[in-house]
Amino acid sequence: MDNYIELLEKGIKENWDLNALTDYKGATLQYKDLARKIEKLHILFENSGVKKGDKIAICGRNSSHWGVAFLATLTYGAVIVPILHEFKADNVHNIVNHSDAKLFFVGDQVWENLDESLIPNVEGIILINDFSLLVSRNDSLTSAREHLNELFGKRYPKNFRKQHVSYHKPDPEELAILNYTSGTTSFSKGVMIPYRAVWSNTEFAREVIPIKPGDCVVSMLPMAHMYGLAFEFLFEICTGCHIYYLTKIPSPKIIFQAFAEIKPVIVISVPLIIEKIIKKNVLPKLETPTMKLLTKLPIINGVIKNKVRQQLIDAFGGNFIEVIVGGAAFNQEVEAFLKNIEFPYTVGYGMTECAPIICYEDWRRFKQGSCGKAAPRMEVKIASSDPENIPGEIICRGMNVMLGYYKNEKDTAATIDKNGWLHTGDLATMDKEGNVTIKGRSKNMLLGPSGQNIYPEEIEDKLNNMPYVSESIIIQQEDKLVGLIYPDFDLAFKDNLSEQEIEKIMEENRVVLNHELPNYSQISRIKIYHEEFEKTPKKSIKRFLYQ
Repeated sequence: MDNYIELLEKGIKENWDLNALTDYKGATLQYKDLARKIEKLHILFENSGVKKGDKIAICGRNSSHWGVAFLATLTYGAVIVPILHEFKADNVHNIVNHSDAKLFFVGDQVWENLDESLIPNVEGIILINDFSLLVSRNDSLTSAREHLNELFGKRYPKNFRKQHVSYHKPDPEELAILNYTSGTTSFSKGVMIPYRAVWSNTEFAREVIPIKPGDCVVSMLPMAHMYGLAFEFLFEICTGCHIYYLTKIPSPKIIFQAFAEIKPVIVISVPLIIEKIIKKNVLPKLETPTMKLLTKLPIINGVIKNKVRQQLIDAFGGNFIEVIVGGAAFNQEVEAFLKNIEFPYTVGYGMTECAPIICYEDWRRFKQGSCGKAAPRMEVKIASSDPENIPGEIICRGMNVMLGYYKNEKDTAATIDKNGWLHTGDLATMDKEGNVTIKGRSKNMLLGPSGQNIYPEEIEDKLNNMPYVSESIIIQQEDKLVGLIYPDFDLAFKDNLSEQEIEKIMEENRVVLNHELPNYSQISRIKIYHEEFEKTPKKSIKRFLYQ
């Protein structure tokens, strides 16, 4: 087995003069620039006392410098801790502390909301934008940063060349990435991803996605999420691709503009982006009376189908092999439409704990409604007496599976059994060919619009502490979160509140709570219940009755 770092080193050396990373509408780094910046950060790490295996956290929007900091950490032999920039400040503080991070790279927008006194063990905080020092609690770090160009010049007096690129070669079981599934410590699980899983996911992508040096890719998904990280960054860098970062929030308008200019060779997306594009740009044109009539005529129907498919292909830049959808459930109506016009799409399945891929199938063989078959180097089973007809839990084992949860043996033992099977908590069926079709989540986790994990218990926890709330459940309705609340009527009536006043207070609670929550887990409305929620003998609410 090769090593991910060997693939990376080869990718940098072989594509030395090609473009590597571009901030859309901004600067471009070639592979040689990337290597030089990695080297400078190595000098900074070395002089500030960072040792192999130390943790380095990073939190900011996608950008080429985010990529540099990430790769510099891995190639040095330290462990990277990527944090979603959408997490609230207290969640970011929690993760930085829980992970024992020694250094912390932070984006300017994230930094505005953080408080350095709440992350006392971090020795240095570095701004991603220009790698300047925001906070230093270590004199040698300060000195190294001030004299970085000089130190670099001394080490490479005759210019830095590709033969100087030589990185730490880790053991396959060594920890590479510590990725947190959620922001708060009580629910937070630091997923320990070893190098073998990073290598196996990269190798998988190389086996199924035929791309070559110089090919362009648009990065839309957060790099701190394993899905975007693995398939819009780690794999492409080894191949010599040119990655463009949409540094702003990718609205459909910006995405279209970028696709038209960049013409990416592969599109990695979450369902919501595809659904928006189809619902906004394609379906309205098909809903006119003339089109409805024409689609019913067999010969013209084929012509129209080709035309609609071409329109959609052009919307994504017209140059891609396939669109890979993952991270959340796909709208069935939209998927049926794509299948009908023979659009080259496929749906994969994975989770952070597998870095991330578990199932996949090429679009030409993909079965509608499924999420593919077991990925290379992975075994997938359905824990059911009749997997074809009776849904059971998806369990998997293989090269992609995590080492466990950081500082959390209890949850590790509950997730990976003694035979090495990872219990996903997702329910599915599997046909004779091995196609897996997800039926639901046995865990309560909900998925945000871009595949972010939403843990209803965390939101309920906060909501239950708000004025006149007795108990609550967070459910998902048409991609929006709704808060079901059973108010504390005894207290409310004691305080002479009318029904209208209770409703008004609940609405105020919703507004206050949304201020504390990331954008993807905002509550869209509140629904009041007049009776307590039904409970199990263990006194937990029977959620399934309220979905």
